[in-house]
Amino acid sequence: MSTRRNDPGRRDRIIDAALDVIAEDGVVGASARRIAARAEVPLGSVTYHFTGMDELLHEAFTRFSLRASDRFEGRMAGADSLAEVADAVVQIILRDTFGDRDSLVVTLELYTLAARRPEFRGITRAWMARSRASLERHVAPETARQLDGLVEGLSIHHALDPGPYSEELARAAVERLILGTAATAPPPGATPAATAGDPD
Repeated sequence: MSTRRNDPGRRDRIIDAALDVIAEDGVVGASARRIAARAEVPLGSVTYHFTGMDELLHEAFTRFSLRASDRFEGRMAGADSLAEVADAVVQIILRDTFGDRDSLVVTLELYTLAARRPEFRGITRAWMARSRASLERHVAPETARQLDGLVEGLSIHHALDPGPYSEELARAAVERLILGTAATAPPPGATPAATAGDPD
């Protein structure tokens, strides 16, 4: 009987263990031996399920980014009015993006790796694309890109220097983008054709 049949969740545990190790010691400390120990599997299981550390890191960061995107999309899906959109974005900045130290560390490790190695850049690009798509259901594409950048920047500043970045500051910045461009933004759920107006 195969190892896979005896322990069908082993591969998933290895991926989650990789994220735990990255959060503790970064990519530089994420060896196959340490990850296997954290997952409580034989070292050979890592080489059985993954061709090498690059594949394991890619799978781990992809899983992490998808989980973050799901939280982002879930928060945005509950917004109807532009005021609710603004509130959702504020909650994403202050509570969702880096709700704990591990999320902050893993995100910054991914950014660093993607900056150095193009093969990991697709993960960050897909992550940004999903965030913008969620925002574009409520605001114009240009505003969505601006909001996406604001979320990234304020989330990092809030996580690393929380004192000056109060909820009031974040809300003022978000509302300036969202409510200040309300006249050009499509209403929630509308298509561009529905908001273009009748030329006659």
